[in-house]
Amino acid sequence: MATMDEQEQRRRRLTAWRGARRVLARVGADATLGERLAALAADAPSVHDPDDWTDVYGGGVVADLERRTAHLLGMEAAAFFPTGTMAQQVALRCWAGRTGNATVALHPLSHPEVHEGGALGVVSGLRTVRPTSEPRLPDAEEIREFPEPFGTLMLELPLRDAGFVLPSWEELTAVVDAARERDAVVHFDGARLWECGPHFGRELSEIAGLADSVYVSFYKSLDGLSGAVLAGPSTLVEEARVWRHRYGGQLFQQFPAALSALIGLERELPRLPSYVAHAKVVAGALAEGFAAAGVPWGWWGGGPGFSGAPGPLPGGGPGPLARHGPGGRGSGALPRTPLLKRRRG
Repeated sequence: MATMDEQEQRRRRLTAWRGARRVLARVGADATLGERLAALAADAPSVHDPDDWTDVYGGGVVADLERRTAHLLGMEAAAFFPTGTMAQQVALRCWAGRTGNATVALHPLSHPEVHEGGALGVVSGLRTVRPTSEPRLPDAEEIREFPEPFGTLMLELPLRDAGFVLPSWEELTAVVDAARERDAVVHFDGARLWECGPHFGRELSEIAGLADSVYVSFYKSLDGLSGAVLAGPSTLVEEARVWRHRYGGQLFQQFPAALSALIGLERELPRLPSYVAHAKVVAGALAEGFAAAGVPWGWWGGGPGFSGAPGPLPGGGPGPLARHGPGGRGSGALPRTPLLKRRRG
Protein backbone atom coordinates (compact mmCIF):
# COMPACT_ATOMS: atom_id res chain seq x y z
CA MET A 1 0.00 0.00 0.00
CA ALA A 2 1.32 3.42 -0.93
CA THR A 3 2.21 5.75 1.94
CA MET A 4 1.02 9.35 2.05
CA ASP A 5 4.46 10.50 0.91
CA GLU A 6 4.33 8.15 -2.08
CA GLN A 7 0.81 9.29 -2.94
CA GLU A 8 1.90 12.92 -2.77
CA GLN A 9 4.91 12.21 -4.98
CA ARG A 10 2.67 10.49 -7.50
CA ARG A 11 0.22 13.40 -7.42
CA ARG A 12 3.05 15.84 -8.12
CA ARG A 13 4.41 13.71 -10.96
CA LEU A 14 0.98 13.41 -12.56
CA THR A 15 0.36 17.12 -12.23
CA ALA A 16 3.61 17.85 -14.05
CA TRP A 17 2.89 15.16 -16.64
CA ARG A 18 -0.59 16.50 -17.37
CA GLY A 19 0.86 19.95 -17.84
CA ALA A 20 3.44 18.78 -20.40
CA ARG A 21 2.78 19.74 -24.01
CA ARG A 22 4.40 16.59 -25.42
CA VAL A 23 4.36 13.13 -23.81
CA LEU A 24 4.92 9.54 -24.92
CA ALA A 25 1.70 8.24 -23.38
CA ARG A 26 -1.70 9.12 -22.02
CA VAL A 27 -2.89 6.02 -20.14
CA GLY A 28 -6.08 5.50 -18.20
CA ALA A 29 -4.35 4.55 -14.97
CA ASP A 30 -3.10 8.12 -14.69
CA ALA A 31 -6.54 9.71 -15.05
CA THR A 32 -8.71 11.06 -12.25
CA LEU A 33 -11.56 8.98 -10.85
CA GLY A 34 -14.10 11.15 -12.63
CA GLU A 35 -12.29 10.90 -15.95
CA ARG A 36 -11.95 7.13 -15.67
CA LEU A 37 -15.62 6.63 -14.81
CA ALA A 38 -16.80 8.97 -17.55
CA ALA A 39 -14.66 7.24 -20.17
CA LEU A 40 -15.96 3.80 -19.13
CA ALA A 41 -19.57 4.97 -19.26
CA ALA A 42 -19.06 6.55 -22.68
CA ASP A 43 -17.26 3.59 -24.27
CA ALA A 44 -19.02 0.61 -22.69
CA PRO A 45 -22.11 0.64 -25.00
CA SER A 46 -19.80 0.07 -27.98
CA VAL A 47 -18.74 -3.36 -26.68
CA HIS A 48 -21.72 -4.68 -24.70
CA ASP A 49 -25.45 -4.10 -24.45
CA PRO A 50 -25.95 -1.54 -21.62
CA ASP A 51 -29.44 -2.96 -21.01
CA ASP A 52 -27.99 -6.35 -20.11
CA TRP A 53 -28.10 -7.30 -16.44
CA THR A 54 -24.96 -6.95 -14.36
CA ASP A 55 -22.93 -10.08 -13.65
CA VAL A 56 -23.28 -12.01 -10.39
CA TYR A 57 -20.39 -14.37 -9.64
CA GLY A 58 -19.65 -14.49 -13.35
CA GLY A 59 -21.92 -14.68 -16.36
CA GLY A 60 -23.14 -11.71 -18.37
CA VAL A 61 -20.40 -9.40 -19.55
CA VAL A 62 -17.75 -11.48 -17.74
CA ALA A 63 -18.75 -14.59 -19.70
CA ASP A 64 -18.74 -12.50 -22.89
CA LEU A 65 -15.16 -11.45 -22.18
CA GLU A 66 -14.13 -15.05 -21.46
CA ARG A 67 -15.62 -16.29 -24.74
CA ARG A 68 -14.03 -13.55 -26.79
CA THR A 69 -10.60 -14.00 -25.23
CA ALA A 70 -10.69 -17.78 -25.72
CA HIS A 71 -11.55 -17.22 -29.38
CA LEU A 72 -8.74 -14.69 -29.90
CA LEU A 73 -6.22 -17.08 -28.35
CA GLY A 74 -7.55 -20.14 -30.17
CA MET A 75 -8.28 -21.92 -26.88
CA GLU A 76 -11.27 -24.05 -25.90
CA ALA A 77 -12.21 -21.99 -22.84
CA ALA A 78 -11.13 -19.14 -20.59
CA ALA A 79 -11.77 -17.99 -17.03
CA PHE A 80 -11.58 -14.41 -15.78
CA PHE A 81 -9.44 -13.79 -12.68
CA PRO A 82 -9.08 -10.61 -10.60
CA THR A 83 -5.26 -10.81 -10.89
CA GLY A 84 -2.69 -12.49 -13.07
CA THR A 85 -0.80 -13.65 -10.00
CA MET A 86 -3.82 -15.71 -8.96
CA ALA A 87 -4.45 -16.96 -12.51
CA GLN A 88 -0.92 -18.30 -12.88
CA GLN A 89 -0.77 -19.88 -9.44
CA VAL A 90 -4.01 -21.70 -10.19
CA ALA A 91 -2.84 -22.78 -13.65
CA LEU A 92 0.46 -24.16 -12.37
CA ARG A 93 -1.23 -25.86 -9.42
CA CYS A 94 -3.75 -27.53 -11.73
CA TRP A 95 -1.01 -28.75 -14.06
CA ALA A 96 0.96 -30.11 -11.09
CA GLY A 97 -2.02 -32.25 -10.13
CA ARG A 98 -2.52 -33.46 -13.69
CA THR A 99 1.13 -34.29 -14.39
CA GLY A 100 1.86 -35.67 -10.95
CA ASN A 101 4.91 -33.39 -10.74
CA ALA A 102 4.84 -30.21 -8.62
CA THR A 103 8.11 -28.88 -10.09
CA VAL A 104 7.90 -25.87 -12.41
CA ALA A 105 10.80 -24.89 -14.66
CA LEU A 106 11.04 -21.14 -15.18
CA HIS A 107 13.51 -18.29 -15.48
CA PRO A 108 14.92 -16.73 -12.26
CA LEU A 109 13.78 -13.31 -13.52
CA SER A 110 10.23 -14.46 -14.23
CA HIS A 111 7.38 -12.71 -12.45
CA PRO A 112 6.56 -15.49 -9.92
CA GLU A 113 10.19 -15.63 -8.83
CA VAL A 114 10.74 -11.87 -8.46
CA HIS A 115 7.41 -10.18 -7.77
CA GLU A 116 5.12 -12.60 -5.92
CA GLY A 117 6.80 -13.14 -2.56
CA GLY A 118 7.54 -16.81 -3.17
CA ALA A 119 3.83 -17.57 -3.51
CA LEU A 120 4.29 -20.60 -5.77
CA GLY A 121 5.99 -22.42 -2.91
CA VAL A 122 4.38 -20.79 0.12
CA VAL A 123 0.77 -20.76 -1.10
CA SER A 124 0.58 -23.38 -3.84
CA GLY A 125 3.13 -25.93 -2.63
CA LEU A 126 5.08 -25.88 -5.89
CA ARG A 127 8.82 -26.15 -6.38
CA THR A 128 10.69 -24.13 -9.00
CA VAL A 129 13.86 -24.96 -10.94
CA ARG A 130 15.83 -22.77 -13.31
CA PRO A 131 17.10 -24.20 -16.60
CA THR A 132 19.18 -21.07 -17.27
CA SER A 133 20.32 -17.90 -15.55
CA GLU A 134 21.21 -16.12 -18.80
CA PRO A 135 19.25 -12.88 -19.46
CA ARG A 136 16.98 -14.66 -21.96
CA LEU A 137 14.52 -17.52 -21.99
CA PRO A 138 16.00 -21.04 -21.91
CA ASP A 139 16.85 -22.64 -25.23
CA ALA A 140 15.96 -26.12 -26.43
CA GLU A 141 19.31 -27.64 -25.50
CA GLU A 142 19.06 -26.33 -21.92
CA ILE A 143 15.59 -27.84 -21.59
CA ARG A 144 16.65 -31.21 -22.97
CA GLU A 145 19.78 -31.41 -20.83
CA PHE A 146 18.34 -30.14 -17.56
CA PRO A 147 19.15 -32.85 -15.03
CA GLU A 148 15.91 -32.78 -13.00
CA PRO A 149 12.40 -33.76 -14.06
CA PHE A 150 9.70 -31.09 -14.10
CA GLY A 151 6.01 -31.21 -14.85
CA THR A 152 5.51 -27.74 -16.33
CA LEU A 153 7.69 -25.32 -18.27
CA MET A 154 6.59 -21.71 -17.77
CA LEU A 155 7.76 -19.18 -20.34
CA GLU A 156 7.21 -15.45 -19.80
CA LEU A 157 6.64 -13.71 -23.14
CA PRO A 158 8.35 -11.28 -23.19
CA LEU A 159 10.72 -11.82 -20.26
CA ARG A 160 10.21 -8.45 -18.61
CA ASP A 161 13.00 -8.18 -16.07
CA ALA A 162 15.64 -9.30 -18.56
CA GLY A 163 14.69 -6.31 -20.73
CA PHE A 164 11.45 -7.52 -22.37
CA VAL A 165 13.39 -10.15 -24.29
CA LEU A 166 11.70 -12.45 -26.80
CA PRO A 167 13.17 -15.45 -28.60
CA SER A 168 12.79 -15.93 -32.33
CA TRP A 169 9.82 -17.97 -33.52
CA GLU A 170 12.13 -20.86 -34.35
CA GLU A 171 13.72 -20.71 -30.90
CA LEU A 172 10.33 -20.64 -29.20
CA THR A 173 8.95 -23.62 -31.10
CA ALA A 174 12.16 -25.57 -30.45
CA VAL A 175 11.89 -24.93 -26.69
CA VAL A 176 8.27 -26.06 -26.64
CA ASP A 177 9.17 -29.20 -28.59
CA ALA A 178 11.99 -29.94 -26.13
CA ALA A 179 9.58 -29.67 -23.19
CA ARG A 180 7.13 -32.02 -24.91
CA GLU A 181 9.94 -34.54 -25.39
CA ARG A 182 10.25 -34.58 -21.59
CA ASP A 183 6.48 -35.10 -21.21
CA ALA A 184 6.16 -31.65 -19.64
CA VAL A 185 3.28 -29.27 -20.30
CA VAL A 186 3.95 -25.69 -21.37
CA HIS A 187 2.34 -22.62 -19.82
CA PHE A 188 2.83 -19.10 -21.20
CA ASP A 189 2.94 -16.09 -18.90
CA GLY A 190 1.44 -13.87 -21.56
CA ALA A 191 0.88 -10.72 -19.50
CA ARG A 192 2.16 -8.82 -22.54
CA LEU A 193 1.44 -11.45 -25.18
CA TRP A 194 -0.85 -9.00 -26.95
CA GLU A 195 2.11 -7.06 -28.35
CA CYS A 196 4.26 -10.07 -29.34
CA GLY A 197 2.59 -10.62 -32.71
CA PRO A 198 4.73 -8.16 -34.70
CA HIS A 199 7.94 -9.72 -33.39
CA PHE A 200 6.93 -13.29 -34.21
CA GLY A 201 5.02 -12.40 -37.36
CA ARG A 202 2.18 -14.67 -36.23
CA GLU A 203 -1.43 -14.31 -35.13
CA LEU A 204 -2.15 -14.46 -31.40
CA SER A 205 -3.92 -17.79 -31.78
CA GLU A 206 -0.84 -19.36 -33.39
CA ILE A 207 1.46 -18.04 -30.66
CA ALA A 208 -0.83 -19.13 -27.83
CA GLY A 209 -1.47 -22.42 -29.59
CA LEU A 210 2.09 -23.53 -28.86
CA ALA A 211 1.24 -23.74 -25.16
CA ASP A 212 -1.11 -25.93 -23.18
CA SER A 213 -2.37 -22.88 -21.30
CA VAL A 214 -1.78 -19.15 -21.33
CA TYR A 215 -2.52 -16.21 -19.06
CA VAL A 216 -3.10 -12.71 -20.44
CA SER A 217 -3.53 -9.39 -18.67
CA PHE A 218 -6.01 -6.66 -19.54
CA TYR A 219 -4.43 -3.62 -17.92
CA LYS A 220 -0.81 -3.75 -19.06
CA SER A 221 -1.18 -3.35 -22.82
CA LEU A 222 -4.92 -2.85 -23.25
CA ASP A 223 -5.48 -0.05 -20.70
CA GLY A 224 -8.11 -1.99 -18.77
CA LEU A 225 -8.96 -1.37 -15.14
CA SER A 226 -7.69 -4.73 -13.90
CA GLY A 227 -8.09 -8.44 -14.37
CA ALA A 228 -6.69 -11.35 -16.32
CA VAL A 229 -7.78 -14.49 -18.14
CA LEU A 230 -6.48 -18.04 -17.97
CA ALA A 231 -7.16 -19.86 -21.24
CA GLY A 232 -6.67 -23.49 -22.15
CA PRO A 233 -8.49 -26.82 -22.45
CA SER A 234 -12.06 -26.74 -21.15
CA THR A 235 -11.34 -29.38 -18.50
CA LEU A 236 -8.41 -27.36 -17.14
CA VAL A 237 -10.44 -24.14 -17.10
CA GLU A 238 -13.30 -25.81 -15.23
CA GLU A 239 -10.87 -27.03 -12.58
CA ALA A 240 -9.30 -23.57 -12.47
CA ARG A 241 -12.70 -22.07 -11.66
CA VAL A 242 -12.88 -24.28 -8.58
CA TRP A 243 -9.42 -23.20 -7.43
CA ARG A 244 -10.25 -19.57 -8.22
CA HIS A 245 -13.05 -19.80 -5.65
CA ARG A 246 -10.72 -21.44 -3.13
CA TYR A 247 -8.14 -18.68 -3.63
CA GLY A 248 -10.75 -15.99 -2.99
CA GLY A 249 -11.16 -14.89 -6.60
CA GLN A 250 -14.88 -15.56 -7.02
CA LEU A 251 -15.90 -11.90 -6.86
CA PHE A 252 -19.53 -10.86 -6.59
CA GLN A 253 -19.53 -8.39 -9.50
CA GLN A 254 -16.77 -7.52 -11.96
CA PHE A 255 -18.54 -5.70 -14.77
CA PRO A 256 -16.38 -2.51 -14.66
CA ALA A 257 -13.17 -4.52 -15.15
CA ALA A 258 -14.78 -6.77 -17.76
CA LEU A 259 -16.17 -3.83 -19.74
CA SER A 260 -12.83 -2.04 -19.72
CA ALA A 261 -11.15 -5.26 -20.93
CA LEU A 262 -13.60 -5.56 -23.82
CA ILE A 263 -12.95 -1.93 -24.71
CA GLY A 264 -9.23 -2.67 -24.72
CA LEU A 265 -9.69 -5.64 -27.03
CA GLU A 266 -11.83 -3.56 -29.36
CA ARG A 267 -9.82 -0.33 -29.35
CA GLU A 268 -6.25 -0.93 -28.17
CA LEU A 269 -5.48 -4.40 -29.50
CA PRO A 270 -5.65 -3.37 -33.19
CA ARG A 271 -3.33 -0.43 -32.45
CA LEU A 272 -0.57 -2.45 -30.78
CA PRO A 273 1.41 -3.15 -33.98
CA SER A 274 1.70 0.60 -34.57
CA TYR A 275 2.77 1.10 -30.94
CA VAL A 276 5.47 -1.54 -31.35
CA ALA A 277 6.71 0.11 -34.55
CA HIS A 278 6.86 3.49 -32.83
CA ALA A 279 8.60 1.93 -29.82
CA LYS A 280 11.41 0.79 -32.10
CA VAL A 281 11.79 4.34 -33.39
CA VAL A 282 11.95 5.70 -29.84
CA ALA A 283 14.37 2.99 -28.69
CA GLY A 284 16.67 3.61 -31.64
CA ALA A 285 16.66 7.36 -31.07
CA LEU A 286 17.38 6.91 -27.36
CA ALA A 287 20.26 4.54 -28.10
CA GLU A 288 21.80 6.99 -30.57
CA GLY A 289 21.23 10.01 -28.37
CA PHE A 290 22.72 8.54 -25.23
CA ALA A 291 25.65 7.06 -27.12
CA ALA A 292 26.41 10.40 -28.74
CA ALA A 293 26.15 12.20 -25.41
CA GLY A 294 28.36 9.67 -23.64
CA VAL A 295 25.81 9.39 -20.85
CA PRO A 296 25.76 6.02 -19.03
CA TRP A 297 22.48 4.15 -19.12
CA GLY A 298 20.35 3.55 -16.04
CA TRP A 299 17.41 1.23 -15.59
CA TRP A 300 13.93 2.50 -16.39
CA GLY A 301 11.12 1.64 -14.03
CA GLY A 302 12.91 -0.72 -11.66
CA GLY A 303 14.24 -4.22 -11.90
CA PRO A 304 17.43 -5.49 -13.53
CA GLY A 305 17.39 -5.22 -17.28
CA PHE A 306 13.99 -3.53 -17.25
CA SER A 307 14.53 -1.11 -20.08
CA GLY A 308 16.07 -3.31 -22.70
CA ALA A 309 18.50 -0.45 -23.17
CA PRO A 310 22.22 -0.65 -23.99
CA GLY A 311 23.31 -0.29 -20.38
CA PRO A 312 25.14 -3.03 -18.50
CA LEU A 313 23.27 -5.94 -17.05
CA PRO A 314 24.07 -7.13 -13.52
CA GLY A 315 27.47 -8.77 -13.77
CA GLY A 316 28.69 -6.46 -16.49
CA GLY A 317 27.05 -7.90 -19.61
CA PRO A 318 25.49 -5.63 -22.24
CA GLY A 319 21.75 -5.01 -22.37
CA PRO A 320 19.55 -6.60 -25.04
CA LEU A 321 19.65 -3.68 -27.48
CA ALA A 322 23.41 -3.52 -27.19
CA ARG A 323 23.63 -7.23 -28.00
CA HIS A 324 21.16 -7.31 -30.85
CA GLY A 325 20.44 -3.73 -31.90
CA PRO A 326 16.97 -2.18 -32.31
CA GLY A 327 16.09 -4.56 -35.16
CA GLY A 328 17.72 -7.76 -33.90
CA ARG A 329 16.67 -10.55 -31.58
CA GLY A 330 16.16 -8.04 -28.78
CA SER A 331 13.75 -6.00 -30.90
CA GLY A 332 10.88 -7.54 -29.01
CA ALA A 333 12.49 -6.41 -25.77
CA LEU A 334 10.81 -3.07 -25.52
CA PRO A 335 10.07 -0.75 -22.61
CA ARG A 336 6.51 -0.80 -21.34
CA THR A 337 4.37 -0.50 -24.44
CA PRO A 338 1.94 2.08 -22.95
CA LEU A 339 4.91 4.41 -22.36
CA LEU A 340 5.63 4.37 -26.07
CA LYS A 341 2.23 5.11 -27.50
CA ARG A 342 1.78 8.21 -29.59
CA ARG A 343 -0.12 10.90 -27.83
CA ARG A 344 -3.79 10.84 -28.83
CA GLY A 345 -5.91 13.97 -28.83
